[in-house]
Amino acid sequence: MTGFVADPLRAEHKNTLTRRNFLLGSAAAAGGLALYSGEIARHEISIESLTLTLAKLPDAFHGYRIAQISDIHFDEYTEPSFVHRVVGEVNRLAPDLVLLTGDYISNTPMGQNFAAGAMLRCADKLRGLACPLRYAVMGNHDSLLGPPLIRAGLASASIPMLFNQNVAIERNGQRLWLAGLADPLSNVPNLQQTIPVNADGPVILLCHAPDYADNVLAHGYDAVVDVMLSGHSHGGQVRLPIVGALHRVYGAKKYVQGMYQLGGMQLYVNRGIGTVGVPFRLNCPPEITLFTLKNSG
Repeated sequence: MTGFVADPLRAEHKNTLTRRNFLLGSAAAAGGLALYSGEIARHEISIESLTLTLAKLPDAFHGYRIAQISDIHFDEYTEPSFVHRVVGEVNRLAPDLVLLTGDYISNTPMGQNFAAGAMLRCADKLRGLACPLRYAVMGNHDSLLGPPLIRAGLASASIPMLFNQNVAIERNGQRLWLAGLADPLSNVPNLQQTIPVNADGPVILLCHAPDYADNVLAHGYDAVVDVMLSGHSHGGQVRLPIVGALHRVYGAKKYVQGMYQLGGMQLYVNRGIGTVGVPFRLNCPPEITLFTLKNSG
């Protein structure tokens, strides 16, 4: 009878060990994934090189190269050393123009004083951009400080901020237009004021939140705007096979990453540099986009 009692006990002990091994293995795998997402994947810079075809592109801008960076979120999780690396990568690409599409800081419980210091530290790193021609717009997190402080911080790095404004970029007597909207989530964007009237060249619209592209379409401005450049989404920040982005934020629920054709306008959504909420990225590396302009004709 002893043998009969021992067999079930031995089986139960074996099952307990199996469950324990499974739990330990799962915990180790989760810990390893968190370490990878937080320390490795979060710092893997991806250079996305695209040809941007514009119908009205003047000959002077054929081959013109534009670098876009977005969503730095300095320095809640985004370390100064990482932004230094990003600036170095942009400089290595040697673009003709650098565009920044918002969220230089994070709106966190650490408050306005921390954010103000973070903006100055971020601007100090951005001062290292070698390209003399650069422009920026605000993001929703930047509203913690407001347009005057963000504008002043960027100005200290010689980066003009467009806030419902436009500016012409001239080359050999020909023009390319930049139009920069106030962030749709935290300010009041004004398309009529922002989009140039009778533009004598292509129009590139900077707008932090990509879903605002539907408003551009609804007002018929896709007939004027050639391409809209956005950020905000972080590409979902954590992406799983088949499932895709685990979390889609308001303002980027529809357009999450990459290129979209919307009526007569192209939309590109940059995955950003930093993180917010949690310091993790998975299958969604930080991005620097390099556009090379080409005439469709």
